[in-house]
Amino acid sequence: MNAPEDPHRPLAGIEEPFRRLVEGARDYAILLLDREGRIVSWNAGAERIKGWRAAEIVGRHFSVFYPEDANAKGWPQHELRVAEAQGRFEDEGWRLRKDGSRFWANVVITAMRDSSGSVRGFSKITRDISERRRYEEMLRLSEERFRLLVESVQDYAIFMLDPEGRVVSWNAGAARIKGYPAHEIIGQHFSVFYTEEARRRNWPEQELSAARQQGRFEEEGLRVRKDGSTFWANVVLTPVRDREGALRGYAKITRDLTERQRIEALEKAERRANEFLAMLAHELRNPLAPIANALKLLAGRPTRDSTEAWVRDVLERQTSQMARLVDNLLDVSRVTRAAMVLDRKPLDVRTSVRHAVDAARQWIEEGEHRIDVSIDEERLMVDGDEVRLNQIFQNLLHNAARYTPPAGHIEVIARREAGEAVIRVRDNGVGMNAELLESAFELFKQGSQSLDRQKGGLGVGLTLVQRLAGLHGGSVEAHSEGPGKGSEFVVRLPLHAEPPIVDAGSVPASPGIAAVAAPRRVLVVDDNHDAAHALRLLLETEGHDVLVASDGPAGLAMAREHQPDVVLLDIGLPKMNGYEIARQIRGDPALRATMLVAVTGYGQMQDRARASAAGFDHHLVKPVEFKSLQELLRQTAES
Repeated sequence: MNAPEDPHRPLAGIEEPFRRLVEGARDYAILLLDREGRIVSWNAGAERIKGWRAAEIVGRHFSVFYPEDANAKGWPQHELRVAEAQGRFEDEGWRLRKDGSRFWANVVITAMRDSSGSVRGFSKITRDISERRRYEEMLRLSEERFRLLVESVQDYAIFMLDPEGRVVSWNAGAARIKGYPAHEIIGQHFSVFYTEEARRRNWPEQELSAARQQGRFEEEGLRVRKDGSTFWANVVLTPVRDREGALRGYAKITRDLTERQRIEALEKAERRANEFLAMLAHELRNPLAPIANALKLLAGRPTRDSTEAWVRDVLERQTSQMARLVDNLLDVSRVTRAAMVLDRKPLDVRTSVRHAVDAARQWIEEGEHRIDVSIDEERLMVDGDEVRLNQIFQNLLHNAARYTPPAGHIEVIARREAGEAVIRVRDNGVGMNAELLESAFELFKQGSQSLDRQKGGLGVGLTLVQRLAGLHGGSVEAHSEGPGKGSEFVVRLPLHAEPPIVDAGSVPASPGIAAVAAPRRVLVVDDNHDAAHALRLLLETEGHDVLVASDGPAGLAMAREHQPDVVLLDIGLPKMNGYEIARQIRGDPALRATMLVAVTGYGQMQDRARASAAGFDHHLVKPVEFKSLQELLRQTAES
């Protein structure tokens, strides 16, 4: 007969290896309690986790591990009652260490019974899961932050679908873009966002299928809002799976691209407009070239007929005006496409102002205006492109002359102000109202005109002025006190930090007629017969030997036969273009010394670069200034 079990020795009968295993465990606090909850055993894990040594804690009630609020509720006693009644109790909650610090614990209490079923005591296993709880809390907070982020996003519709495609979540962006509040759309199938035509061909279901098979689906297309209106959308659909790979639903992100599409359409229209302007400028330059050359021929033949002299003057003025309009058209196309490159260097802006005033004399005289010019004696050095600065001031002066009634007054003032060169162009002309002031620099914008468009113009001059000033790091402003009270345009340019020693303030003498070059053999290749013939006559009056060809192959054959000193070569030729002719001439050793000059209506940077790559020495834009051509011929004669 077995000896009766001692109720005060709960470990009695446990095999020695098991006892050692329990006592040596460090990751779990494993202890035994008597029926009242007093501690009767203590292992190494309990000491590590809770901080008490066995001699300090054995015999004390296990409620010492519980926070004050738990003890106030009698929670330790409750745990024992549940364990006794149900055989086991498990809980997670705060527990205390010896030093009073808290840790989050997983606790399992098991009732220990004797052979008769009476409770002898309790086993208690405590595990410190603070780190796991911290990670779970971080994960929960992260998920909460992500949820709040998604729900608050306004620019994207972000929502979840169940595996069948029904909406199960809805963010603020979805409500804004699609028009449905959450309570109206959750539970509905997402096909409601598609056009009738898309639903007829089961496109929503095909999207789900593609996302399942490929792991992601993206497209752009029309989608439908609650009010029935459509918008252009970018849609990304991604399947959401659990750890086992089972499909849980889909994440769907929709972006409204209507505005982007509108901007792209505007940009496309602008590109087309710029291409049209460049083409128009080229086509207008072709007829301008023979007209300008023909007028140059007429100018060399004095006449006593006053009517003929008047006709020549009119033609010269109007041709010059048309050339200026064409140049403005092409230049505004360049600057709006950021294709204009400035040839910047230190220069005195006073010189540019004076040159512009000289160039504007014809417009001022036509209007019988009085012009006063006031320029600082001190140099105004800027880092600028001389040609483009002249263009700025000429456009402003032309604008002043055009919008000032006959016998008006125009002022030009150039001063140094607070580290800037400031140029003011004032007039007492028609002035501008507030609306026109706001839009003065817009492309193709003009003041109101009568049906006869007496003022003329294209409305590109001020746009060009503003863009060119900006490219120089400066600005331009328009001022007017109202209609009939004149206008003032103020150009501000940053002064150059270190002006050169040489004084560039003096106005160079007006260039005279270019020196006549020694006679040269010149080949003109141009399919515009009028332009070629006029240029031939001009060159022959200078004593040059001139040959003419009207297409590419004929021009190349004549170049090889006659070996000219200079070839004036149009680019857009029939049968063989000017670039190909230039390459073949450059490949012929007999023509190595021949100067190749591109004479074309295309004058953009890429056109010049392409001409240089093909072997051209120079690039002249139609209508060619005959003085420039004379200078080139003089240079080749001297070389």
